Amino acid sequence: MTKQSHNHDNDAVIGAKRVPVHFEFADPKATTVCIAGTFNCWHPEAKTLHSSGAGNWWKEMLLAPGTYEYCLVVDGHWIPDPLARESVPNPFGGRNSVLRVATSPEAAHLADAENIPLKIDRFSESITGDHLIAGENPPEQSANNQK
Repeated sequence: MTKQSHNHDNDAVIGAKRVPVHFEFADPKATTVCIAGTFNCWHPEAKTLHSSGAGNWWKEMLLAPGTYEYCLVVDGHWIPDPLARESVPNPFGGRNSVLRVATSPEAAHLADAENIPLKIDRFSESITGDHLIAGENPPEQSANNQK
């Protein structure tokens, strides 16, 4: 039986397929790095990151789709993940990192695409930006807009 956190929106995905999530952290002075969050009842000792040398740390976890809050615990100090895209205030005056686990790599790609700002070319009416999905053809440029 899988226990889900009742503090977040993961209840709807009980029994859902777990998705691999890769965490990385770099600190050449760190001697221990753990991760604690809503996915492990905030117990840092349950998820110790592995050292790959020269201060590089990593951990691969399988998580059910949903939204999680977490912190890194570096030599006993709780810090938000510097690589996290999103964070929220926590009740201790610090910040928790936010992790959103999608149901599939395709869903994650679409969620990322929704957060990419679009730029409007002021010399034409076309929209440009890094928002194209792999395999799509770029919009056609008119003869007037070619350089």
